[in-house]
Amino acid sequence: MAKILLTGGTGLIGTHLQKLFNENDHEVVILTRSPKNDNHFKWDIHKKFIDEKAFIGVDYIIHLAGAGIADSRWTAIRKKELIDSRVLSADLLYSYVKKLNIKLKGFISASGIGFYGAINSDHIFTEKDAPENDFISKICIKWENAADQFEQIDIPVTCLRTGVVLSAKGGALEKMNTPLFLSALGTGKQYVPWIHINDLCGLYLKAIEDSNFKGIYNAVAPEHQTNLNFTKKLGKTLKKPVMPFNVPEFMLKIILGEMAVIILKGSRISSQKTTTKYKFEFSNLDEALLNIYNKKS
Repeated sequence: MAKILLTGGTGLIGTHLQKLFNENDHEVVILTRSPKNDNHFKWDIHKKFIDEKAFIGVDYIIHLAGAGIADSRWTAIRKKELIDSRVLSADLLYSYVKKLNIKLKGFISASGIGFYGAINSDHIFTEKDAPENDFISKICIKWENAADQFEQIDIPVTCLRTGVVLSAKGGALEKMNTPLFLSALGTGKQYVPWIHINDLCGLYLKAIEDSNFKGIYNAVAPEHQTNLNFTKKLGKTLKKPVMPFNVPEFMLKIILGEMAVIILKGSRISSQKTTTKYKFEFSNLDEALLNIYNKKS
């Protein structure tokens, strides 16, 4: 049994992770701004404060905290928040672990496939590829650099570059199940790297239970789908018509501003390295969508 300190534990992924860890006899404690339960401990990134009792007996830290990339338009203030919420929080964790001399078995951080940039390319990106130089890439670079500092104090680091997470409650599918998004966006030819939430949580469990699961891994399903194909499969699963026209790029830019790039651009991301260590429960989009909407995962 491991004891895990979790940031972002009240969000979509964190809530699923708590359940999975408890089912596998692991203990979870959560850092939150507003503690409500016995396993909750207060932290305040801006005041650089963490309740030190949260670190007692902790074996691993999983760092999920970060403002939602697609929650609001990318103003200058919002861009700063997107970076600071990830980087300053990791810096704060590092400072406490170092100060308290916590001998962690591992630091496991979320990251994003945005590392490779919001671009359309024929290339299939692997963990060895260099980052792009756009804003979404810069977020991920700073995010991963903040995690990597734990290696300076001999703590192994794992980063999961995560694609579009599929779940019945919250997340991308809830937004896609609307008239605007139940149609091809832009050209519809951009790729949508995706992962079922069960598999994403399974990868975090793998990072806890397998000491060899360290380093950078793409957290995406093996199957590649374009936006158009994805939309058609979603419509078929929901038994809803897909709009017979593409939403023009200019319209999405008017509605979403600069943030529109994350849905208008997308390339294939390789899961080959990941599949050498982990067997996906859902590697097929049809099966993933049927599971989500029939079983309400």
